[in-house]
Amino acid sequence: MQAPFFADVAQAPAPAQVLWVLTEDGTRVRIGLWPAGPKGMVVIFPGRTEVIEKYGRVISELIQAGYGAAAIDWRGQGMSQRLHGQPLLGDVEDFALYQQDVAAYRTALDEFAPTAPRFVLAHSMGGCIALRALTQGFAARAVSFSAPMWGLPLSAKMRRAVHAMTKALRLVKMDLREVPGAGIEFRLWENPFDDNELSGDLETYSWMQSQVQAHPELRLGAPSLRWLVAASTETTALQSLPAPNLPAYCGLGTREMLVSPDAISARMAQWPEGRLRIFEGALHELLMERGAIRTPFVHDTLTLFDAHHP
Repeated sequence: MQAPFFADVAQAPAPAQVLWVLTEDGTRVRIGLWPAGPKGMVVIFPGRTEVIEKYGRVISELIQAGYGAAAIDWRGQGMSQRLHGQPLLGDVEDFALYQQDVAAYRTALDEFAPTAPRFVLAHSMGGCIALRALTQGFAARAVSFSAPMWGLPLSAKMRRAVHAMTKALRLVKMDLREVPGAGIEFRLWENPFDDNELSGDLETYSWMQSQVQAHPELRLGAPSLRWLVAASTETTALQSLPAPNLPAYCGLGTREMLVSPDAISARMAQWPEGRLRIFEGALHELLMERGAIRTPFVHDTLTLFDAHHP
């Protein structure tokens, strides 16, 4: 079934298909597919709050480099099915549910480009989802991570307090509250550039804002306490798993504030075919950063993929 695509804000070539697909539990998610290139398909795992259109510029570059592309709106964000009655609240009860989205994603890819070699490009929360998927057999020749969420910048004491508070609130059905202190920084459409933790590039940040200003249905605000506990539980569980057996590249900025740099460094230090590159002055979104950061990150990613396509 065809789903909408907002070409007016995407700055991307026209997709071959934009689909509604149903996951195993009946959740409707949106998937965008661009034709497979001679080098294969790059499967994008976006971060929290992100939408297919936000990757329009990235997809353009991938196509120019000889790759096709796919992107997904995870459940609860973009045009995918939202939390009933609280559409701006970022929520998931258990990160295992995202693997149902991955399964639907994989089925769509199998039908659209069954023989194309696949590569994974994952950002932030998408890096967490991708790592779990790769350990469970999601097929890829190589993976590139941008500031993956393999840990949260919470102390052990704070993490225990959040878990305890959320457990207590769940008993009275009040765990669907925003994380404490959530403010304008979670509302991209109105958060000023000078206060943002995503990108140091004004033009790109303004473009990101323009997408959700033009199409309010793409907006997503703060995460719920339940999401925070689910994220903490999943990242902790992933830390005990060995790295997948495939080549990996990871970029991380020195001004990272949203995910744990220590967790990223620890993971990449024990990844046999992994390389970590630190980008001086970069904020969270390397693919949305100024050219001096974004260009080498994209170059490194394509160099890795090029080295492993047939």
